[in-house]
Amino acid sequence: MLKKICVLFFILILVFSTASCSFIKTKKPLNDEKKSVQKPSVNVKTSNNEISKDVEDKSAESEAKDTTKGTVNNDVYNPQINTEGLDNTLYGWGMRVLPDHKTPEITSKAMSLIKKYDGIFTGDTTKKDIYLTFDEGYENGYTPKILDILKANNVKAAFFVTGPYIKEHGDLVKRMIAEGHIVGNHTVNHPSLPKLSDEKVKSEITELAEMFKSLTGKDMHYFRPPMGEYSERTLYIAKSLGYKTAFWSLALADWQPLPGGPDESYNTVMARIHPGAVILLHAVSKDDTMALDRILKDIKAQGYVFKTLDDISQ
Repeated sequence: MLKKICVLFFILILVFSTASCSFIKTKKPLNDEKKSVQKPSVNVKTSNNEISKDVEDKSAESEAKDTTKGTVNNDVYNPQINTEGLDNTLYGWGMRVLPDHKTPEITSKAMSLIKKYDGIFTGDTTKKDIYLTFDEGYENGYTPKILDILKANNVKAAFFVTGPYIKEHGDLVKRMIAEGHIVGNHTVNHPSLPKLSDEKVKSEITELAEMFKSLTGKDMHYFRPPMGEYSERTLYIAKSLGYKTAFWSLALADWQPLPGGPDESYNTVMARIHPGAVILLHAVSKDDTMALDRILKDIKAQGYVFKTLDDISQ
């Protein structure tokens, strides 16, 4: 009897041990499976969020680019104008005045840029030709008198005008054209161009030309940089837009009253006149206006002939 009880007890222990091992082996893979599912799911979710955000950002960026392209003014934007690699060092136009009616000297750098970008500094310095130009930033009441004097002396000039001038004094601009003068581009707002972006430089020039054509039906061919400030980049842009950049070889500080009045204006011009001279006067100057008739008559008396910028371009 005792022997049967021991055998039964041994069998019960064996069955219990087997069941316990099966339970443990079954539970462990479930725990591992749960962990292996949860961990990747977190990573995938994070990854999907990042990918989704990246796609949205790129999509928004693409839409922004498309919107920008859609707002470009095709009349101003010229895809052929590429200033990459061009020097944008700002230079101010200046000369060394020489005695005895000799051609003033400019730096070798300025001369090289003038030649490279087809600019104007003088006309033919072997001939006694003179080219008269005026800058018209605003009207000071003297332009009608200047036009009267030019007409009386049969002299043609070039007037470089700005945006406000065209808007406010279209009648005078039309008179300039009607009397055979050249009207040149002096930009809309008279800024320092090397300090502006390519697009802004182009808009300053082309929008002024559009204003002029709307008023007169004519195109512009000559450009004068505001304040005489330029760079290789801006010279390139002006030429690419079809302009000849016109500087000067004779000028004075006449945008303000001259200490010596009209006599200073007259004496300065007559002392510095030279063959091929491109003269710059400011039409806001009362002193220049009062001296102009005498200047024109005495320059002619010295054997000089007044010509236009078109004659230099031929």
